[in-house]
Amino acid sequence: RQRRVHGGLPEMVVDVWAQPVESLFSGVPEALDLFRRSKSPIFEWEKAGISLTPSRLISLMDEGCVEQVLLSAWSRPNLPHPIPNEKVLEYCRYAPDRVFGVAAVDLHKPMEAVRCVDICVKKYNFKGLRVVNWLWEMPPTHRLYYPLLAKCVELDIPFCTQVGHTGPLMPSETGRPIPYIDQIALDFPELKIVCGHIGYPWTDEMIAVATKHKNVFIDTSAYHPSRYPIQLLQFIKSHGRKKVMFGTNWPQMEWKRCVSGVDELGLSDDVKKLFLEENARRVFKLPKRAERSAL
Repeated sequence: RQRRVHGGLPEMVVDVWAQPVESLFSGVPEALDLFRRSKSPIFEWEKAGISLTPSRLISLMDEGCVEQVLLSAWSRPNLPHPIPNEKVLEYCRYAPDRVFGVAAVDLHKPMEAVRCVDICVKKYNFKGLRVVNWLWEMPPTHRLYYPLLAKCVELDIPFCTQVGHTGPLMPSETGRPIPYIDQIALDFPELKIVCGHIGYPWTDEMIAVATKHKNVFIDTSAYHPSRYPIQLLQFIKSHGRKKVMFGTNWPQMEWKRCVSGVDELGLSDDVKKLFLEENARRVFKLPKRAERSAL
């Protein structure tokens, strides 16, 4: 396996937002057109009759030079979970030093949801909770989120959500950093909040909120590096160097294209290491792989 090398050292890449796609589009048809516009490889897999398995996921990670991934379950109202936590767990168990789960819950069943997070973290070793807020059409300041946010603080795991406009044809209001992310950060100052999909067109607001609150972070999922807003890139290179994490929304975006695109950003080696690995490892408390630690 080829490893990317910078300055003579192996480069490790952690993707903080990905999901297995076995049942995604039967449960989230709103995302189908977005994935098509993004030239997702899933359509080629479908034509070739290739299904995603744990072993294939690891092969694709190797091809894309991704060392570790946070793999997300999905939940939505009034329908079965598009990607159940138990499905994500299959991938985690296959490669426990490379694949880490992010839980999904039913917001409409708050006590069941709290218990589910507890099980996912304590029993399955999941590393966070993600609520895709546009699917629920409820911002994270809605009362149904608050028991879950308190549970995340108790378990010391990040709360992950989406910011910015909605790529699928759904309302975008829930993705505003101000007032929603700002407010929950005020209400839960100990809560680690990871805001996925950059926040465009409210990029400046997202940067301001991440600067204001020590536990608010940004991930770059759903955007190729060539499309990062210039103000976000400046933030990564300066006072936000410990605030932004690499993400792809795989398989919307191909790993190989996204990882290679980071090389075109003009990041220094130390900033690149923070962005591609260290920030994610610190925020999600990820262990290093044993075989890489020995290199």
